[in-house]
Amino acid sequence: MTQNKNYTVPIIMMIMLFGMISFVTNLAAPMGIVLKSQFAVTNFLGLLGNAANFIAYAVMGIPSGILLQRIGYKKTALIAIAVGFVGVGIQYLSGYSGQDSAFAVYLGGAFVAGFSMCLLNTVVNPMLNTLGGGGNTGNQLIQVGGSFNSVMATATPMIVGILIGDAAKAQITNIFPFMYAAMAVFAIVFVVLYFVNIPEPHAEQSSEPLGDLMSGALKFRHFILGAVGIFVYVGVEVGTPGVLNYFLVDPATPNALNATTAGFVAGTYWFLMLIGRLVGASIGAKVSSKTMLTFASGLGLVLVLAAMFSSASTLVSLPVLKSVDGVTSFGLLEVPINAAFLVLVGLCTSIMWGGIFNLAVEGLGKYLAAASGIFMVMVCGGGILPALQGWVADFAGYMPSYWVIVAGLAYLLFYALIGSKNVNKDIAV
Repeated sequence: MTQNKNYTVPIIMMIMLFGMISFVTNLAAPMGIVLKSQFAVTNFLGLLGNAANFIAYAVMGIPSGILLQRIGYKKTALIAIAVGFVGVGIQYLSGYSGQDSAFAVYLGGAFVAGFSMCLLNTVVNPMLNTLGGGGNTGNQLIQVGGSFNSVMATATPMIVGILIGDAAKAQITNIFPFMYAAMAVFAIVFVVLYFVNIPEPHAEQSSEPLGDLMSGALKFRHFILGAVGIFVYVGVEVGTPGVLNYFLVDPATPNALNATTAGFVAGTYWFLMLIGRLVGASIGAKVSSKTMLTFASGLGLVLVLAAMFSSASTLVSLPVLKSVDGVTSFGLLEVPINAAFLVLVGLCTSIMWGGIFNLAVEGLGKYLAAASGIFMVMVCGGGILPALQGWVADFAGYMPSYWVIVAGLAYLLFYALIGSKNVNKDIAV
């Protein structure tokens, strides 16, 4: 049915939303540099905006699935886009608020934006698949959307770094061009989707109450451990480059960088995640999820430990976009060796989500949909663990804060090797 109609415009809109999920989500961590400058807050408080964005997933994860069942994908998408516009708008208003209230206003905006990102994450994949007619074409469009998501993840810390300029003088108003662009995209996509008739993805109905299905999923040990794994993974993925950005601009760091160049270095982490996903997709049919997750978490552990125990005064050349005296160019940049090791972790985190998901839902049968909703709730780890890492950095230093990341990667290695085994095969599915 969908193949007989031209859905080029809504397909482009869906791909743009893939990018907006990354654009808005990845704004939160580098915004901490702005908050630290404008409000003279700690690393922990600087990362509260990121925490607010992700904690919204814990609140909205399950309701988003219920909303899909009741009003459909298109209406849910429209609500998500409208909420996203409001969330970014509130963050924009924080730039005009008084010094005493601006911080709280910004956190409120980040929380509202998180609601939107959670809703969008539940609708963009199935909608894009349906617009492509399903099958290989639908999957191909999802891969295109995922790639655009990674491109925006790479670009966001770079753009924020360019807008900030001097980290010591950063203000929320510096980020206004970013917010203008985000609100404009949300507005355009909303208008297009509102007036275009598009097919609804098929949402499977179940005769069993959602609560019973969730309880059933939670009877599986490997699923519970996998849900914890998702919580840990997203925290590792976000915390590694987020705290790295802080480390690079800190005046106490040897060869400290300006905010623009530091954003480019952090962006390189997300670029390597894109490369890793492409490689993972190419070998996914030949290498098991267990093997891939074991290798990725083990290598990640080695790289993070190497970063922690290396001297920050040891400099290495990293190929990256850099900004020197206002001139941006691509070339070799001298950075602390710790930063080079942490950037490489992006190759490891790139394939973890798929590996954890596949292992955790193995054998769940009819409980799969409920399990997916629980996974969405556990994405809140992307806010909680980085905030914890920021708190550790406040009293122990940036590199010691990576013990939080080490603990997370150690858990993921345990899950790959032991925790992912389905020991509840007697449960009827």
